Amino acid sequence: MPEANKIEFPRVGVIGAGVMGVGVAQSLAQTGHEVIVVDISDDVLERARRELRQGIRTWMMLGKGAKIDAKAVTERIVFTTDYERLGVVDFVVENVTEKWALKQEVYARLEAVCRPEVVFAANTSAISITKIGAATRRPAQMVGMHFMNPVPMKPMVELIRAFHTSPETLATGQRFLAEMGKEAVVVNDWPGFVSNRVLMLTINEAVFLLQDQVASAVNVDRIFKGCFGHKMGPLETADLIGLDTILYSIEVLHESYNDSKYRPCPLLKKMVDAGLHGRKSGRGFYDYTSK
Repeated sequence: MPEANKIEFPRVGVIGAGVMGVGVAQSLAQTGHEVIVVDISDDVLERARRELRQGIRTWMMLGKGAKIDAKAVTERIVFTTDYERLGVVDFVVENVTEKWALKQEVYARLEAVCRPEVVFAANTSAISITKIGAATRRPAQMVGMHFMNPVPMKPMVELIRAFHTSPETLATGQRFLAEMGKEAVVVNDWPGFVSNRVLMLTINEAVFLLQDQVASAVNVDRIFKGCFGHKMGPLETADLIGLDTILYSIEVLHESYNDSKYRPCPLLKKMVDAGLHGRKSGRGFYDYTSK
């Protein structure tokens, strides 16, 4: 953990209190940052508080957090619906759903309250960072950060350089991630970047395998784990990320590249329509209600 007087970005705004937003907030608080988490309703924020407590417990149970004070970590995070509180932050990480209209609205609100020198980082898995930057008055201070789930456990982040991202902003993003204990891998801005252009195709094709009755979900995942040494199979991974998030990402890739290889599997659409979103809903390709 960095020493408090050496933290360059002591106060960080985190937009979105979903799975990724809570993970980013936890990771920041564990490395000594003060965090302001903003979302649209008190109900969402209350769920986020519960998820944060569970995330810290999981970290401690896995033996990762022997040197952290769980109470101190929790106290470093403020949950609010008030964007005005972001006027004091030194850096912003946005984590809202992969819907362009929602992101446009969020960045308009951020521009109204954040200081001119603050860098905005979009934690997105597919949407163009250049497109997001163009919706702001600071495209040179826009960068992408594709965190992996669960954020506190993953040591590497894709750092995405958009068309207008300045070298200074890219260096700022690298220093920010280093403060979180993350290694940054710089990639250029094409929808899906590196990880999701490969991962989303893999998951989508695994769902087609299930739809075509080539194999059960268990056996699809067994093959990836047993034959390739993956810690999780593609369908287990989809349940962890959230099937709704997977579908949004595939749809963005399909729209961005206009390439039929990104056509979402009908079974994936059907499961999302049915509310089977994976771990967060209790059921996806597997049933988590008894766990």
